Amino acid sequence: MLQFILRRIGISALVMLVASAVLYFATINSGDPLEDLRESNADNRQQLIDARVENMNLDMPWWQRYMTWVAGAGRCLVLDCDLGMTRDGANVNTMLLDAAGASLRLVTIATVLAIVIGITLGILSAIRQYSGFDYAVTFTAFLFFSLPVFWAAVLLKEYGAIRFNRWMGDPTMSLVTIIVIAIVFGIILAAVLGGGLRRQVITFLVTTLVVGGIVGYFDAVNWWHRPALGLPLVIVGGLAALAFMLVMTVGLANRRIMYAGLVVVGLGVVSYFATQPIMDEPANWFVLIGLALLAGAVGAAVGWFMGGYERRVGMIVGAGTALGMGFLIFMDQLLSAWSGFLARTPGRQIATIGERRLDPNRVDLPFYENIYNWGIQLILPTIVLTVISIASYSRYTRASMLETINQDYIRTARSKGLSDRVVYTKHALRNALIPITTIVAFDFAGLLGGAVITETIFGWRGLGAMFSAGLNTVDPNPVMAYFLVAGGAAVIMNMLADIAYAFLDPRIRR
Repeated sequence: MLQFILRRIGISALVMLVASAVLYFATINSGDPLEDLRESNADNRQQLIDARVENMNLDMPWWQRYMTWVAGAGRCLVLDCDLGMTRDGANVNTMLLDAAGASLRLVTIATVLAIVIGITLGILSAIRQYSGFDYAVTFTAFLFFSLPVFWAAVLLKEYGAIRFNRWMGDPTMSLVTIIVIAIVFGIILAAVLGGGLRRQVITFLVTTLVVGGIVGYFDAVNWWHRPALGLPLVIVGGLAALAFMLVMTVGLANRRIMYAGLVVVGLGVVSYFATQPIMDEPANWFVLIGLALLAGAVGAAVGWFMGGYERRVGMIVGAGTALGMGFLIFMDQLLSAWSGFLARTPGRQIATIGERRLDPNRVDLPFYENIYNWGIQLILPTIVLTVISIASYSRYTRASMLETINQDYIRTARSKGLSDRVVYTKHALRNALIPITTIVAFDFAGLLGGAVITETIFGWRGLGAMFSAGLNTVDPNPVMAYFLVAGGAAVIMNMLADIAYAFLDPRIRR
């Protein structure tokens, strides 16, 4: 494996070197970097031209300029990059750090969401092949896959930002709107849970009544301006997390694991009150990460001591339930800070331009309000990138699962009396994920390229903006900095995909 990885690194380095030479040559020959100054009537025009020639090394032949860039980029291997300056004398290293932080935050969140949602939909669609749910997922996937990115982004700006901001001025819902929302949720949940007609009708009616009651209550108490989960919803969410973990592992019949999970939920209720002094205003993210690790460790310990012969599974269920409870407690605190953020941004909670709503250098924001400051601007561009990727993930996962569940070893597993849950999660899914890892590797790098359009529409000062500015001004250094991040991401993700192959299929290790 070590020899294979080293060989892949060498091949990838050669590919990046050739690609960088082609891109550099194409960029510097796409126009005249001095065109605007040649047409200028400024008195110091010649001084400006001389300064730009010096900043861009225009007095050198193109290959020497390229080798200068390669030498500076090669220093990244020792964590001392020198990517040069822009035509105006700005340091590209500094620009890249700021731009990469914004873009990678956006692309990483979009990729994680697309993987989780897309693979889940693909699995359910394959299990319920030719059902109404399967047809709905297939139609939606083709619809999202065909959407032009720029068109979807413009629509989200209109309805997700401009009209949402207007609605937040007086956030009330009519009875018809509440009924429509409840019916939509009822249809979706009935389709997901499946079963016979009687079961689907009961699921639809119960879901519709529950969702309609919750939304109506929220509207009556003006929850949209002063949201919070509260202890009851935290408990319900913790029980839902426990049920999900049980269904995905040992099922609901294992009493030992179920009781261990209920103990974890009870400890979560205690921690809801015990951690209030820390959670009200944590010093930084490391405090929350430490609490999450502690919660997972406690949950795993409970599962170990109460799991009996299924201790390993008990640890998984306990840790998953504890992390779910911890996330709900965090969300309760985050939602409670929404009213304070509303007071700072009257009439325009979601801005259509920029990656932050308020400048943290000018406004001393509390911890949770600062999350809204940069997090709320992530919502719209993340949705754009996520829905496009969900379509491909769901289709590839469905096809891979259908191919896997028709194999002989799946029939053998069923003939031994294993439940459908065990067959699908422990036997079929692991093998079905092997081709998906390739899609994930390419999709991450592809999203960095697609983010150029998304960032331009939403006014993000990320890698896309830096890349576009470099092309428009015939300045190769910003363009090459973008290439360094995008190409490096592609190489690293493909390397991780190769390692994931060996983890998913032990035969590949040989």
